[in-house]
Amino acid sequence: MNLTKVAASLALASLAAASASAFAQVKVGVVSSATGPTALVGIPQKNTVPLLPKKIGDLTVEYIALDDASDPTESVKAVKKLISEEKVDAIIGPSGSPNAMGVIQFVADAGVPMLAPVGTAAVVLPMTDQKKWVFKTTQNDDIIAKALVDYMAKHNVKTLGLIGTADPYGENWAKVMAGLTDKAGIKIVASEKFNRSDNSVTGQALKIIAAKPDAVLVTAPGGPSVLPETTLYDLGYKGHMYQTHGAALPGFLKLGGKKVEGTVLAASLMLVLGEIPDSNPSKKVASEYIAAYEKLNGEKPATFGANVYDAGLLLEKAIPLAEKKGKPGTPEFRAALRDALEQTHELVGTQGVYNMSPTDHSGFDDRGREMITVKDGTWRLLK
Repeated sequence: MNLTKVAASLALASLAAASASAFAQVKVGVVSSATGPTALVGIPQKNTVPLLPKKIGDLTVEYIALDDASDPTESVKAVKKLISEEKVDAIIGPSGSPNAMGVIQFVADAGVPMLAPVGTAAVVLPMTDQKKWVFKTTQNDDIIAKALVDYMAKHNVKTLGLIGTADPYGENWAKVMAGLTDKAGIKIVASEKFNRSDNSVTGQALKIIAAKPDAVLVTAPGGPSVLPETTLYDLGYKGHMYQTHGAALPGFLKLGGKKVEGTVLAASLMLVLGEIPDSNPSKKVASEYIAAYEKLNGEKPATFGANVYDAGLLLEKAIPLAEKKGKPGTPEFRAALRDALEQTHELVGTQGVYNMSPTDHSGFDDRGREMITVKDGTWRLLK
């Protein structure tokens, strides 16, 4: 072979290698509720997508973002499209708990890991063969609930009213609270439900007031968390008000105004970042995310956006490990990605530190929560 042919062969080999590298791509689907009743949750999640890592190791990452309009049926359609048409290697989303519960079967059947930025622990507990494909990027209900119940007991709450959404989020919270309050000597004297799309909860609020609880806990995510509390305020309820981490968004303060003053919740350090010591490992990560989001969108993000950002951090750590066992776009890669996510150890995120295991697909501990109150129209750390 003469030198010309050798050079040509090397050029072709180099071009082939470059082409192979260019196509070494991971595809990640993102399903958020950027419109509809859950939009206050979904909008910051959608707006976070451009901040996710576009290159991980020697792989490029493409994100395909879809809006399910807060409709569980549309979530199913979106997930099916991402799996069958786009051939994604992982899915981040959906935004709502009912939406996420409704697609677990499909991601499990397809063998595609899903990182769910939702409130309810029911997406990962109890662990099943299907749920082993799901990882949760928010604190499990029991971690938040224990902090709330401990605080209630310390402040002499003896009777409690509950009002929550009639969906997996509210239902799991009612279950968790029943067990914890019983151990703490707190009696649940009223438990009411409402739909996320409801415009009035007056009937439910009147029943709660009639039971005369020392305190009321609202168990609802996003915008729907405001209505029960403002309704109770308008009807003259004078007891203590508590919220879950589902209320941890700027819209809660804006929509609630003076009617939510004094509310207590357990939630992410992001709400009170300025009061968090620099020694907290998540402060730096959260600060970097907030600054990047604000630069891109002109406003600070709700904590729900951080749940998507953390999903990106988890994938950034897991993808290089999965690549050792398979090529992106193959079942082997997706299975290895699932295994790698399950082995996450001491990964610092925006809201806490992740330690996953075969039985724990959320991975948060007490470092993933702070006790917070609403004071003078803003979030303040309870000390």
